[in-house]
Amino acid sequence: MTKWVYTFGDGAAEGRASDRNLLGGKGANLAEMCSLGLPVPPGFTVTTEACNWYYANGRSYPAALEGEVEEALNHVGRLTGRRFGDPEKLLLVSVRSGARASMPGMMDTVLNLGLNDETVGALAADSGDERFAYDSYRRFIQMYCNVVLGLDHEVFEEILEDRKASLGHELDTDLTALEWQEVIALYKARIEEELGKPFPQDPQEQLWGAIGAVFSSWMNARAITYRRLHDIPESWGTAVNVQAMVFGNMGETSATGVAFTRNPSTGEKALYGEFLVNAQGEDVVAGIRTPQNITEAARIAAGSDKPSLQKLMPDAFQSFVDISSRLEKHYRDMQDLEFTIERGKLWMLQTRSGKRTAKAALKIAVDMANEDLITRAEAVARIDPASLDQLLHPTIDPKAKRDVLGIGLPASPGAATGEIVFSSDEAEEAKAVGRKVILVRVETSPEDIHGMHAAEGILTTRGGMTSHAAVVARGMGKPCVSGAGSLRVDHRTGTLMAMGTALKKGDVITIDGGNGQVLKGAVPMLQPELSGDFAAIMEWADAARRMKVRTNAETPADARMARSFGAEGIGLCRTEHMFFDGQRIVAMREMILADTEKDRRAALAKLLPMQRADFLELFEIMAGLPVTIRLLDPPLHEFLPKTEEEIAEVAAAMNVSADKLRQRTEALHEFNPMLGHRGCRLAVSYPEIAEMQARAIFEAAVEAGRKAGQLVVPEVMVPLVGLVKELDYVKARIDQAAKAVMEETGVHIDYLVGTMIELPRAAIRANVIAETAEFFSFGTNDLTQTTFGISRDDAASFLETYRHKGIIEQDPFVSLDIEGVGELVRLAAEKGRAARPGIKLGICGEHGGDPASIRFCEEVGLDYVSCSPFRVPIAKLAAAQAAVRGKN
Repeated sequence: MTKWVYTFGDGAAEGRASDRNLLGGKGANLAEMCSLGLPVPPGFTVTTEACNWYYANGRSYPAALEGEVEEALNHVGRLTGRRFGDPEKLLLVSVRSGARASMPGMMDTVLNLGLNDETVGALAADSGDERFAYDSYRRFIQMYCNVVLGLDHEVFEEILEDRKASLGHELDTDLTALEWQEVIALYKARIEEELGKPFPQDPQEQLWGAIGAVFSSWMNARAITYRRLHDIPESWGTAVNVQAMVFGNMGETSATGVAFTRNPSTGEKALYGEFLVNAQGEDVVAGIRTPQNITEAARIAAGSDKPSLQKLMPDAFQSFVDISSRLEKHYRDMQDLEFTIERGKLWMLQTRSGKRTAKAALKIAVDMANEDLITRAEAVARIDPASLDQLLHPTIDPKAKRDVLGIGLPASPGAATGEIVFSSDEAEEAKAVGRKVILVRVETSPEDIHGMHAAEGILTTRGGMTSHAAVVARGMGKPCVSGAGSLRVDHRTGTLMAMGTALKKGDVITIDGGNGQVLKGAVPMLQPELSGDFAAIMEWADAARRMKVRTNAETPADARMARSFGAEGIGLCRTEHMFFDGQRIVAMREMILADTEKDRRAALAKLLPMQRADFLELFEIMAGLPVTIRLLDPPLHEFLPKTEEEIAEVAAAMNVSADKLRQRTEALHEFNPMLGHRGCRLAVSYPEIAEMQARAIFEAAVEAGRKAGQLVVPEVMVPLVGLVKELDYVKARIDQAAKAVMEETGVHIDYLVGTMIELPRAAIRANVIAETAEFFSFGTNDLTQTTFGISRDDAASFLETYRHKGIIEQDPFVSLDIEGVGELVRLAAEKGRAARPGIKLGICGEHGGDPASIRFCEEVGLDYVSCSPFRVPIAKLAAAQAAVRGKN
């Protein structure tokens, strides 16, 4: 038989901290504090299973719940010597939510429940303080009406402010008992006017209304949004915690406050918090009164003239310090605490692991490991890998004012300020004269590489988290906001329309790649600081992980950046990105326009020394670490101009007719180029391209080896293979180029030829392909596209709808679809190893920097992941956590 209610109080509890899935975080920790003998007001928890029943059964309750709640209330009454609803021995309760994952401020709370026109008099007599009783009643009315009856709290704030003004009072605490009674009468009249019925007087009706409201708050808009942002499943539900009330608003010897056992911003080992005298919990966060510092040291540092809790209530303060220290040691983590002092007696209302900044998380984890509270492996496990983004990029000062123009997707972290430019050429020109710009486009293409490189950040009005702009920006470490659909780019007039404001080229904006905001003007920034704590965690992570972490890089700047973050080689060098600069794009277009193989080879001969120099520099930067170079992948049309204006400009520069250029562009046009003439298909059609690239790779390897005095072993990757005969054909050309270079130089070259597994057919036929391929690199961006049959550039518009409607939990381009795409990866890995034991296996799609996807890569036993330079530390930490989890 299912048990729906668990009690706690007076040093005993039916639950423990380990029951958080059933009792929620708050309920489990209240039970644990009780079992530790700490002063916790007695109460009971209605389980998360009751919440799930509530939603599965038309918002009704299990038949046994009412009886269990009544029995639990009687239990609390026996412990307190009071009875719920009994004016002679009045028991009042609080009703709070409590999901298993902390969701601060997302759901609803009701305090002082059980008060009515009769019991308020009993509370006044019992406490000996009539003013306190009526203050508590008006608070209850406000909260209950807002949370349960749906009346906006502003309705009551307006009445209260008007009444204070007419009485000449500044603070709520200035009102007398009689004045509070007058306010309550006004409240009740307004309730009847708004709702057509009086405020409920029956305590049982109040209690069940509050329990229903807490369950209902699990599905309110802000809770749904919070769950979506933090990947909290709807199925977890929330618990309801009902506790005997203790009062922080019972005069000058009473108080309420919140505190952290360490500073949540810096990680400093010092009690950090605030309190208010003669107040209830909501007052501390409401901002109506200025809270006071808990410790004297904090008061002095803040320059406050209001006494600290340490000075004002030294006995309660010392009890709180002792309990705080005990809880931190018990939970072995920094704690977030709520407390109330009722006439000098301390009561603990909550403990939970505290939210903290990335900087604080690192310091706390390292300090606790050094204090022997936790192991180094636990310290590594404590850090959210994704949070390291906060430390690797400039961020907007949290104190800065934000004038928001629009919101898009947070596609690449960090923040940047600059003048608006609408073309890549403008960005490059501005950079050349020392001006900082934000490149604003509807969407970017490979032709925008130079502008993206020159810009401080990128803003697009179309595209998702894995669009071209997002992927390239992350690789460059540039902030990017993509898919800002409320903004409109008008290239004709050179304007960006944002919330009715027309911004022109040269106007300054700031983008926040951490949350997707586009801001007007320049906004103050904080520069990244990679502290000793960061280095310590990364050192401990390196010791714990099994998988190697490489980088996706094709520019020297990216490669050096990745090496500075500890990258162990290059897992993906996209050679097409090397063809868009200066004379290279001209030679590339000459090759595409050539009518004969001879003319194509002549154009490619111009590119050969440029490619060789590129690869040489990468080999030198990587200093013997593996470098995987992917042969040309995108369709040729991407290298040609698109608009009539661009065609005319390029034709004049190349001294060819605009008609010829236009005809070639039209001839190369494809309805679905991502599934068209690209990858190995280009190498089959135009083997001279692959031959040129292979020769450049091997000549660079020989030269780099001579300079370094050691062997360089390049890894040549053939993209988009679906048939083993495609790979056989291209590999023969690669081998031929290697043989020629070895004969010409007299130097033996060790090299590997492999393929990118990015088509379902390749995964299914991996055993056959592995007979030729010496390594597999999973290109999960395209593998996701081809498995789902959706375009990553166009899917953002409906995938978010899918998430909202619960059809998918995650965007499969952001976090790997384990059940589908992951199954193909697993299958290909197994088949590849069966055909070629010891085959090298890696992943180089965007998922290579996603912690959840990295866990799967560890499970499948891949040898390495490869990601953009700024995600290398994130991937290293995630790989370490995956390895530690696999051992446990």
